[in-house]
Amino acid sequence: MDQLEQVAGRPVSRETFGRLERYVDLLRAEAGRQNLVSAATLNDVWNRHILDSAQLVRYEPRPGASWIDIGAGAGLPGIVLACLVAGPVTLVEPRRLRAEFLHKAVESLGLRASVICAKAERVEGAFDVITARAVAPLGQLLKISAHLSTRNTVWALPKGRSAEGELAEARRSWQGDFHLEPSVTDGDSFIVVATGVRAKT
Repeated sequence: MDQLEQVAGRPVSRETFGRLERYVDLLRAEAGRQNLVSAATLNDVWNRHILDSAQLVRYEPRPGASWIDIGAGAGLPGIVLACLVAGPVTLVEPRRLRAEFLHKAVESLGLRASVICAKAERVEGAFDVITARAVAPLGQLLKISAHLSTRNTVWALPKGRSAEGELAEARRSWQGDFHLEPSVTDGDSFIVVATGVRAKT
């Protein structure tokens, strides 16, 4: 729990920690039905997935901000964020089986979150924070989800070793305030943090 608070940069209640433990149980149980996460990472699910997702809370612009997780998959980071933040979280997942698992997790954990089973391009609305984990290269991700942002939206996008290259490529077509933050859970990974994102004309 101390490690979780350190990574998230905020206090975490026992109730919240219990929710995350129940989510891990749901994740492991569902692993036999569908391939939500790599089987090799299930033994280290807290470090590889929960803490890795929880660090994104640091980029919340204000309490109660609205979040959207593109390609939510197993609920990483969306379900973890919904456990930790006060604002609403929208989980966008086009694959039916995964969306069904997300619905089940949201209901079981009593989260302030909603699930949309659709591609990001078909979703409407504007959000304070946009995140996505292992969905698409940065430039492509911006293309499919920029319509969900405003000039004030914060993008918090976990990336691996390819982060610098993806950012350089994306800057050819996109402008805004982009920078890389080191991941606090993996020395080889980064978080692309951006605001004012818009296509170059």
